[in-house]
Amino acid sequence: MIPLAERMRPKDLDHYIGQDHIVGPGTVIRNAIKKGQVHSFIMWGPPGVGKTTLAKIIANAFNRPFFELSAINAGVKDIREAISSAKRQQFFDTPSPVLFIDEIHRFSKSQQDALLGAVEQGIVTLIGATTENPSFEVISALLSRCQVYVLEPLTFDQLKQIIDLAVQEDESLSRKDIKVLEYDMLIRYSGGDARKLLNALEIVVASAESDVPVEITNEMVEEVIQQNLVMYDKSGEQHYDMASAFIKSIRGSDPNAAVYWLARMIEGGEDEKFICRRMIISASEDIGLANPNALLMANQCMSAVQAVGFPEARIILSQTAIYLATSQKSNSAYMAINEAQNQVRNTGNLPVPLHLRNAPTKLMKQLDYGKNYKYAHDFDQNFTDQNYLPKNIEGLKLYDPQSNASEDKIRGRLRNQWGKRYGY
Repeated sequence: MIPLAERMRPKDLDHYIGQDHIVGPGTVIRNAIKKGQVHSFIMWGPPGVGKTTLAKIIANAFNRPFFELSAINAGVKDIREAISSAKRQQFFDTPSPVLFIDEIHRFSKSQQDALLGAVEQGIVTLIGATTENPSFEVISALLSRCQVYVLEPLTFDQLKQIIDLAVQEDESLSRKDIKVLEYDMLIRYSGGDARKLLNALEIVVASAESDVPVEITNEMVEEVIQQNLVMYDKSGEQHYDMASAFIKSIRGSDPNAAVYWLARMIEGGEDEKFICRRMIISASEDIGLANPNALLMANQCMSAVQAVGFPEARIILSQTAIYLATSQKSNSAYMAINEAQNQVRNTGNLPVPLHLRNAPTKLMKQLDYGKNYKYAHDFDQNFTDQNYLPKNIEGLKLYDPQSNASEDKIRGRLRNQWGKRYGY
């Protein structure tokens, strides 16, 4: 029998649950369907939130041929065969077929290159789905030709709605007397994945005696699928929760918790590159100038882990996690760039002061480009007090050193150089 998750797959946007920010009334995808125009795009979000379903709804709405590949088991040959099939489906003035690629981040560069020409020439409209940041995993040439839509995790109420619809409308479940008295454990086991949620519901219902009312409680769910509780799903909601716990443990300077969450991710089969990237970000965001070596350490960890591989890579990951957790912390660089970007948004395109402008031509020199610029190396200690900011925000302080040994030295140097801005 067809699984419940497949039987309940929506056929149109009116029955699609979630992602109102891109499929709700007046949004970009709904408007594209109304106009009969769709472009290549990539959906980025956790599993089980409707990426594959949305791709099929779009293909059905446009009545286009639909080709589906999974990057887990497809190679360059499969891509070329799909593109050849798409070419044979093309006729004069007919829209291009839809090529849906699930887990597109798993494709190698050569596999993604094989797609590029077909997308550029309009042979296919590419719809990709990924659980990883496409900025890291999709080649820039392909990414530049696709819009990226971020899909959000399903809320508790949306998951509850999916359960209720299945009980009321599924051809099999609707024949049974089913009452869902408690939802918490079903939703907890699903990890926010609608497909897993429906699979769990189907298992729980199947475990009950036939021809008797089924009353689903948290206790019943736990008894039936208790073994799933301790599992780590590297593509589910726990993927994000544990990564969050790992980074917050580093930020909170707790090496014991950091190593524990690291072990949970390793035991669950998490991609080591994902762990390394999170530590590189933390090294700048949470440690920063309190210990500039932290960023070097995190970068070296990425290289070493890729060179060594598991199981020994776990030792390198542990060493780096402990180093970052026990390091002094500062988010001054993170705060500085946030404040600088806010200034840019609030003040707009302020002109570059004339003395800082480049003057490669005679006309520019006549217009005083570069006039009165002071070359810092001509002065004592390679420093001279001059304004480097636009006139409207002259004297603005964006970087504020925090209290740690490294930045105490920076603060002292800045006070000697820019006393009026840093305390003198």
